[in-house]
Amino acid sequence: MSKAARRASRERLKQERLRQQQREKRNRLLAILGAAVVVVALIVGGGYLYMTTAGKQAEGYTGALAPQTRQDDGSVVMAKEGAKAPVVEVYADYQCPACMQFEATNSDTLKKLAADGDAIVHLRPVSIFAKQAAPLNANSLRAGAAARAAADYGKFVEYNDILFENQPAEGSEGFPADDLKAWGEEAGIKDPGFAKRVDAESKVVDTYTDLYGKAVAKAGEEQVAAMTPAKIIAAGGGSAADFDGTYVQEVFDATDGVNARYGPDSGDNAFTGTPAVYINGALQGQDVFRVDALTEAVKSAKPGEVDTKPAEPQPSGSPSASPSESPVEK
Repeated sequence: MSKAARRASRERLKQERLRQQQREKRNRLLAILGAAVVVVALIVGGGYLYMTTAGKQAEGYTGALAPQTRQDDGSVVMAKEGAKAPVVEVYADYQCPACMQFEATNSDTLKKLAADGDAIVHLRPVSIFAKQAAPLNANSLRAGAAARAAADYGKFVEYNDILFENQPAEGSEGFPADDLKAWGEEAGIKDPGFAKRVDAESKVVDTYTDLYGKAVAKAGEEQVAAMTPAKIIAAGGGSAADFDGTYVQEVFDATDGVNARYGPDSGDNAFTGTPAVYINGALQGQDVFRVDALTEAVKSAKPGEVDTKPAEPQPSGSPSASPSESPVEK
């Protein structure tokens, strides 16, 4: 066996061990949550909607993942090449407990549907906690920016799983930069550029949370809650332009985007919180927390179209460079 073949074999074994570890973590989580009846806290605006779901859990998916394609807005499409299938959009916040439950229940189902060509899965991280106090806003934004960085290296889905498996308890500080960098290696990212990007984005998050605190002190929580991140930054004495080119800004843009795409005028399809699952633009109800219901909804839907375009490859063929200056350094 050649050296190249041995390296490829070792890498396959490593990835299989990683998938096995992830399956074991997910199974432990499901055992804690309960396979029969689960009470889920759905984040709606600034509060919670509690709902009960029941049904069988997904069987672990052990096959190869469908190709992952980073989109021009930083989101990721996971789909079999040439697939003509329903588009399943999943909006999630890494600090959202209900999103963790959805991921634990349905992640393997979505992977299999995508690999079989039965679904085009569009994964769209957002931050519904950006307009809340630390540590919620910081946790949410650090994780969202790190996931965006993982997409540069074609490891978004693997990294997404790890983030949810390590979601911090609400109200506690979590997703520290050192852990985010280590999890990149666990997901298979070897390029040191990933760690540099995570460090740079963590500084951006620190700047934002500082400006958020100043905005609240000046205008009050209620008024700040009605602002966009750009207005919060301005109210705190900063400049939104300083965030240009950062992945934190891309998370802000993704959040603003879903609120515009599925705004109040969208009727039953209006975005009100995470997790939000749309099939061909139609918002699904709490049944999507059940594997059988999600699978049936996907398989009964017509083929759809992704509303984004694949990202332009970098001229050098390498991932995007880290911001040369973060706002905190200016």
